[in-house]
Parts: sequence; C-alpha cells; structure tokens
Amino acid sequence: MKIYLLGAAPVMALTLLAACGETATPEKEDAAATASEYERGPHRGRMLRSGPFALEITIFEDGVDPEFRVYAYRDDKPVKPTEVALAIELGRLGGRIDRFSFTPQDDFLRGSGIVAEPHSFDVRVVAREGGRRHKWSYAAYEGRTAITAAAAKAGGVKTEAAGPATISDRIDMGGRIEITPEGKADVRARLPGLIVSLDGNLGQQVRRGQLLARVESSHSLQVYPVTAPIGGTIIEKNVNVGDTTGDRALFVIADPAKLHAEFFVYPRDAERIRVGQAVTLKNLSGEGQLQAEVEAVLPTADVASQTMMAHVHLPPIASRTFRPGMGVEGSFAVAQTNVPIAVRTKAIQRFRDFEVVFARVGDTYEVRMLEIGRRTPEWTEVLGGLRAGEVYVTDGAFLIRADIEKSGASHDH
Repeated sequence: MKIYLLGAAPVMALTLLAACGETATPEKEDAAATASEYERGPHRGRMLRSGPFALEITIFEDGVDPEFRVYAYRDDKPVKPTEVALAIELGRLGGRIDRFSFTPQDDFLRGSGIVAEPHSFDVRVVAREGGRRHKWSYAAYEGRTAITAAAAKAGGVKTEAAGPATISDRIDMGGRIEITPEGKADVRARLPGLIVSLDGNLGQQVRRGQLLARVESSHSLQVYPVTAPIGGTIIEKNVNVGDTTGDRALFVIADPAKLHAEFFVYPRDAERIRVGQAVTLKNLSGEGQLQAEVEAVLPTADVASQTMMAHVHLPPIASRTFRPGMGVEGSFAVAQTNVPIAVRTKAIQRFRDFEVVFARVGDTYEVRMLEIGRRTPEWTEVLGGLRAGEVYVTDGAFLIRADIEKSGASHDH
C-alpha cells in the first residue's frame, strides 16, 4: 500500500468547521477511551451520538486505499446521506492536520481523500442536519507511546533527523587480510658464514636498524652485524647459534600496521570494480566494521578460477581488529545515488505488515509506515511515509516497538 500525505480539503469543510463552534452542543468522548470501550455500529464503526442523531465513522480499506465512509442515523434509523453535511479534521502528532470534506454516495458519506497511515490522530467531527449542528472529538491512537527522556537515555534510545543521503549500489565478496609487500621483510646475511650470536627472538618487537645477529664471515673470518631492515614483529626465526647462514632468511619481520585486504573478483563483477571505490569491511563474525578504498586491481586473472585480485588499503588503526590471514567480507560501492530522504537501515522495524521507523516528538514516539526504495546495509531510501526533517529513532527502536506492543496500541476504527 502506498502512503500519501493529505492536503487541504475543499473550502466547504473549513466553513462547516468554523461555523459549528457558534451553536453546537457537542458530545465529547473520553480521549483515553480504548477500542473496546466505544459503541460500535452496524458496520463495525465508531458510533457518535448527539440526542436522536448519530454518525457511524468507519475507515474502509478493502481493496482500496483507506478512506472515510460515514453512515448517518436518526433514532437509530438510516438517514439519507444527502441530508447531512459533514467535515472531519485529523490532528497528527507533530501538528499536521488532515482535513476531509464528504460527498453522498449510495447509503454513506465518502471522504475526499486517503486516510494515511498510521491511523493515529486526534479526531474532530462536525455535522449539520435538519438545521442543527453537532460536533464530537476523540482520540484514536495506534503505534504510539510516551517515554521520558531519562528512560529513553537509559534504554540506549538515539535519534536523528531524516534527510538526504548517498545510496550506494554494492557488490559483496569475500577475501582475506594480508600484510602489504612493504610491510614484510626477510632478514638475510650479506656474506656466508657462521652465526656466532643471536639477539632476535620469535615474537619480538624490533625497530629498524636494531641488531639481530652477528655472523663470522667464511672468507675474512671477521664478524659483522645483521640488523633489522624495517620495524615490526619477528614472525619467523629460522636459525640458531652455530648454524651457517646459507641462502635462507635468518628472520622474517612483519609490520602488523601495514595491511591490505585481498579480494577475488569474479568475471561477472570485474568490469564494475575500480580503484578508489569505497569498501565496507567486516570480519566473518560481523564485527569490526571498517571503511576503506580499493587501491589496486591486478590486471591478471587466475588460470583455474578466472578471478582477478583487488587490493583494498587498510589504515593503521585496522590492526586493532584485523589480523593477517583472517577472512573478511567486503561490500564494494560500485555506484552511488543521492536521494532526498533516507533513514539508517538499522532503524527499520516490523509493525503489522509494514516496515517502519518510530518518529519522536518530545517524549512521544509513534510509528511511521515507510514506502521504501533502494536499500544498503547503512541507508534505506524513503519514498513515502516520513517527511524530511522528522526526527526518528536510530538506536533502541526495538525497545520502542516493545513498549507499543505492551501498551496494546491497535489498528482499530
């Protein structure tokens, strides 16, 4: 179902509402009345009575967008709709007012517009029949609750205003964390000889130029030092004192702050992956999310899998969460579109058959049924149901939903 915002109704409705305040003797319902407490009419609508005259207010939505259908009675007998002039105002949370005029149709009065979701409002009804004016007011709330600022803060509820955002078309793929080529070095002896001392140990943090070993040259019998070519951690130690150097590396040093992620790009995606594209990375547990960029796409493909390799540069801070050899998931932003209204995807909840967010006005929270466009893990485009600038719950939305469900706020007319 599409969500529409209702504009101003015709002048007749405004005139009727303005005039009725002069002579009417209203019957006002208790604003706190629940659906089970008010009288229902033959069409299961809400009965409003004023002496012998009565209206039955229904919202009809069987196969059509929700609309008002109102039935009139005198002494509990149907009154022709042509004998009644009617106007209804709906006061929404946040101050918006939807106005409806009515025209006769068959045995009822039909409202002039769509009753937009949520069906949660303060209702003002004005009718004229037989030279008499009648007015009623009542509250009909659904998906609404009140929570103090202190309680919301304690529950971790956070909000922000809906507004423009950049929605990205994304490709997801798996990869692994590796140390960059410049972040890894083999430590070798310059000349063959006998290792006479070792100052480096497995797992040791070393700085560039630090002494790691002394070697006695087989040719000159002079002892020369072997130092660390880069700073980092010794991740391999391949010799002991008394060994000869040979061609093997004495040590392997790695700088854990110099990382990149390697992704295998399948042929179907190869033309869409470009250097500079934004990538959202997270480890396989779904934690440790990080924003990065594609730094290189290697031009060669693997013979067996026909995949290409994309390298994503990671900032030094990544070493706090990601380790070399770890599996990682990457979401590549291959195209971007600016949209006028979007909400954070994590804010969206289920309510009845709708995807919703919860708007906040002061200490009051109310459901907003969304018409949704494009969606990414971070942002979801909003096509209807929420206006730009409306404040909505981004964190703790499930607590708001639970409080509404506990209060029994129902979809009832």
